[in-house]
Amino acid sequence: MSDLVLSEVTDRVALITVNDPDRRNAVTAESSAALRTAVEAAEADPGVHAVIVTGAGKAFCAGADLTALGKATEDGLRVIYDGFLAVAECSLPTIAAVNGPAVGAGLNLALAADVRIAGPGALFDPRFQKLGIHPGGGATFMLQRAIGPQAARAALLFGMRFDAETAVRHGLALEIADDPVAAARALAAGPAAAPRDVVVATKASMRATFNPGITDMHQHHMAVDVEIGPQARSIESPEFAERLAAAKRR
Repeated sequence: MSDLVLSEVTDRVALITVNDPDRRNAVTAESSAALRTAVEAAEADPGVHAVIVTGAGKAFCAGADLTALGKATEDGLRVIYDGFLAVAECSLPTIAAVNGPAVGAGLNLALAADVRIAGPGALFDPRFQKLGIHPGGGATFMLQRAIGPQAARAALLFGMRFDAETAVRHGLALEIADDPVAAARALAAGPAAAPRDVVVATKASMRATFNPGITDMHQHHMAVDVEIGPQARSIESPEFAERLAAAKRR
């Protein structure tokens, strides 16, 4: 497994840490692939009943690496999405311990988890519009599912950001904890103590009954397909190229 993503199992709970603090855990093709590997390893381990995802250092995840994003075609975008989609697809209960800013694709990573626990410095920031790009990775679906259409539109259309307290108020985070990883471990003790097959079956039933006739993952993948064309075109625009050049000069 890449050093960009670390994984350890304690008391039937896998703690997966995106480990690139110098770049604020920005998503690259390599870190995305390593995240999928870690999630799938946890699912394949019968001794793991729940998964926690967090970031090393002060950030949870600063979003897609802008250089990688600037070169991305639709196929390249799907590579960037793959890590947080692995979290979204995970059959085990998942918790995002959001220790700091979760921006753009980093917000998607937090949204992909079943539950989010915010540290005092957490910031949930879509950032897509500010960068001049269309949301991607199923962001439109995940955000509306998490906080409802009005707050989601405030975020994606008007640039609203959520600090820890605002996130809890809107249902984006379950609670605020000084140590979100410790709080996530305490919450994960529930499925850790239960029979694994019951835990997995309960999550599958909740997915099936959320919107009878279609699972949330089917909806998520439909959203990815709807978003990816407009997002790819927005990345190819001269406006995004200018923003990317400005970011590289900083």
